[in-house]
Amino acid sequence: MTSQQSQFGAGALAGMRVLDVSQVMAGPFCCMMLGDMGADVIKVEPPQGGDQTRRAMGFKLKGDDSLGFLNMNRNKRSITIDLKSDEGREIFYALARTADVIVENYRPGTMKKLGIDYDTISKINPGIIYASISGFGQSGPWADRPGFDLIAQAATGVMSITGHPGGPPAKSGVPVTDIGCSLFALYAILTAYIGRQKSGEGQHIDASLYDAGIAFAVWDICEYWGTGNVPERIGTANRMAAPYQAVEASDGYFVFGANNDRLYRRLCEVIGRPDLLDNPDYATNALRMANREALIGALEKSFVQWTRAECVDMLLAVGIPAGPINDYAEALENEHARERDVVMKIDHPIEGEVNSIGFPVRLSGTPQQVRRPPPLLGEHTAEILAELGIKPAAAQ
Repeated sequence: MTSQQSQFGAGALAGMRVLDVSQVMAGPFCCMMLGDMGADVIKVEPPQGGDQTRRAMGFKLKGDDSLGFLNMNRNKRSITIDLKSDEGREIFYALARTADVIVENYRPGTMKKLGIDYDTISKINPGIIYASISGFGQSGPWADRPGFDLIAQAATGVMSITGHPGGPPAKSGVPVTDIGCSLFALYAILTAYIGRQKSGEGQHIDASLYDAGIAFAVWDICEYWGTGNVPERIGTANRMAAPYQAVEASDGYFVFGANNDRLYRRLCEVIGRPDLLDNPDYATNALRMANREALIGALEKSFVQWTRAECVDMLLAVGIPAGPINDYAEALENEHARERDVVMKIDHPIEGEVNSIGFPVRLSGTPQQVRRPPPLLGEHTAEILAELGIKPAAAQ
């Protein structure tokens, strides 16, 4: 153990207490990352069913909890509290007095109705960092709209530029606004936590899926501002350079990027197409962008001579970025994935050993750790109440 690891003990955030009053993805994922870094994360769940993700997904494991829940809730303890009852609110207030951070993702106004909103809790604990995650934020005409990733992708324009030209709009295959909002909330929480060390005061964080989706669309929004034209769907192509997209080989598709003059020259040389190098329609990146469809068609006439693997190897050999389009079996089960520990095993009291997505970043001095498996519903209720000096009967 290094001196840094010894200093921080169970992680860089050891000593931070987080109340995870959230469900599904954006809030739980944010809190899990805090837990991975050493925070004591207490997942506050309704007694009947708990986090709805426990029952999500279309397949069953041995127990009641879904694999999706297990992958977003490690390093947490679970307590069940009926927040609609007077007794439940008093327990939550007692917890809030001991907490550094509260994360909730209910529709705006819900926490106020329950009597556990920021204004109320900050009177109990002036140092509280209270993060509210929602679909459209805590203010504005759309604030009351439901906070689903699908709806946010549509509202932010993400779906309008996803898909192929002439085809219908498409949803991103992964929940970009959910995960994006989770990450933005995480950085805001850590910023507020550091700021509190100077001011001694907490603050309210307003994070939304809508704002996250807008923040991701830098190139597309800049194109709109710069040209006045609303961006359209361009498939796998890029708005800044060409050729830079998926192309077809003899056995399927791969991706590559010859997105500057030097790489374009190497591309034409390695595939034996001096005619494309000498063609005035492709002399500059601007011209290659303007004539992209014709250029890709011409390139694919050469690429179909080889397999995807042969194309990727050939391009990488001359320094042109290229790679296969992997499915998830290929993405998770290769030598690079094994070296990077993108899949790790966690021991679970009911499921036994289960797969979990690995830590997305690596810290040399304060590495993340799996200290607890994802909790069973209410597994730590008695333990946490005892820490608060509350008899279990008071929670009923």
